[in-house]
Amino acid sequence: MNVSLTPELERVVNEKVASGMYQTASEVVREALRLLKERDETRAHLRADVQAGFEQLARGEARSYDKASGDSSLSGSSRRPRRSRTEAVDALSAVRPR
Repeated sequence: MNVSLTPELERVVNEKVASGMYQTASEVVREALRLLKERDETRAHLRADVQAGFEQLARGEARSYDKASGDSSLSGSSRRPRRSRTEAVDALSAVRPR
């Protein structure tokens, strides 16, 4: 397999090899791909957790959280109105990097 890198990425790979951290460019690329895979798996787990939270909200299983005390309780008397799922997704999208 041949891979084309931008000059900047090629420089990064060469610097890693020259530093002695890796013996070959292949080692650098393998490590980068391992980290990318790990990041993708972490994001997938986070998305699944967020989806599970939305599903709990839809079932009325929300909990309120008091940041000051760290207490959480079943919501029944939430201080602020609940967001619709669309509003919550929009809010999450605004802070999630693409």
